[in-house]
Amino acid sequence: MRKILIIEDDISFCKLLEKFLTKNSFSVTTSFSADDARQMVKKETFDLILTDLRLPDTDGISLLGEFKQTHPQVPIILMTGYSDVTTAVKAIKNGASDYISKPFNPDEVLLVINNAIQTIEETVVPKKEVPKTKKKSSTSEYVQGISAESKKLWEHINLVSPTDMSVLIIGESGTGKEIIAKSIHQNSNRKEQNFIAVDCGAIPKELAASEFFGHLKGSFTGAISDKIGYFEAANNGTLFLDEIGNLSYENQIQLLRALQERKIKPVGSNKEIDVDIRIITATNEDLREAVKNGDFREDLYHRINEFSIHSPSLSERGADLMIFAEFFLDKANAQLNKEVIGFSKDVVRIFENYSWPGNLRELQNCIKRSTLLTQGDFIESAVLPVEFFQNEEIKSESLSLSQNEKEAIELALVKTQNNKSEAAKLLKITRKTLYNKLKFYNLN
Repeated sequence: MRKILIIEDDISFCKLLEKFLTKNSFSVTTSFSADDARQMVKKETFDLILTDLRLPDTDGISLLGEFKQTHPQVPIILMTGYSDVTTAVKAIKNGASDYISKPFNPDEVLLVINNAIQTIEETVVPKKEVPKTKKKSSTSEYVQGISAESKKLWEHINLVSPTDMSVLIIGESGTGKEIIAKSIHQNSNRKEQNFIAVDCGAIPKELAASEFFGHLKGSFTGAISDKIGYFEAANNGTLFLDEIGNLSYENQIQLLRALQERKIKPVGSNKEIDVDIRIITATNEDLREAVKNGDFREDLYHRINEFSIHSPSLSERGADLMIFAEFFLDKANAQLNKEVIGFSKDVVRIFENYSWPGNLRELQNCIKRSTLLTQGDFIESAVLPVEFFQNEEIKSESLSLSQNEKEAIELALVKTQNNKSEAAKLLKITRKTLYNKLKFYNLN
């Protein structure tokens, strides 16, 4: 299977071209910047490179010159929406195999690619074919974006993963904190061991000790058999505690003791069990404020926060929006047995202008629903949820928290007659975040 590298900063167009070439039996790798493409070319060997003329960090002709020096045998085809004879001639003089302009004719694209590959093969001495090994598919759901926030996040993941440091992931609901935690585990020395994820908000205070440390049969009413707790299940691996701020003060003490001593005692047992685990925690609250208010133990906070990672909201990583959208579309196609190719230009525009209060979770749910409803090749605006089409009058009532947060919250409560859920929607924050801010500003 021929390997093609596409270098194109228009993410939707790039993914569309990738799907078209994949359907025509090519193995396709995509890059959205020249710098990223340089790294890929160092790591892999490609049969052909398709690069856009205009890239965010350089131009296609300059990149063409670089690749021709390091990989003279790889055919390079230049793509552009600004077709003119001068540019075409310059590209060919600099070593381009061919030149095609957007919008593409599919038959022409295949013809140009096949001709370029065939021409190179005719001038190169055939090499002995090496048996191909099946590429191991990755189970990771981590999507590496191109925004500054995403690059910083990936740097932090790479930096902390090989260590055994406790990691606190801080971010809004729906930003993919568990995916980040899994990625840290998968890049760590514990990757062959268990990754156990626990939602601390779903554990009743009375059952927390049993859930964390296990219990013996008959140790309390309802204990009809022995049970292994999360700590023992994660032994030698990673324990991920989501929304750790929801734990009661008593449960925090129990957790701290287990983390300090690295020993647990199941409920009803006198025998201690040694555990070797890595702790990763997550929260959408300001735990430092909770420590100040006496709601969260300071010693536990420092124990779990040897290294902190910010999980950026979707609005902070706008450049990644369509990368995530395409990823979720591929996932939805596989789950729903559909073959939707991409998004209409209208939908891309709507997505880019939407605030995404539910972050990646909202984006994934929106795309899965839209994929199910789509009958053609592209997701159109008609299948998007109703919240994407609020009229300008409603939009004007949407309040900005950036200017005067306390006043904005008070006004939202007045407008909604103190309905917290409606006020949160108006402010475009989660209900839980609103409650945290009410507590912070001492608003009743």
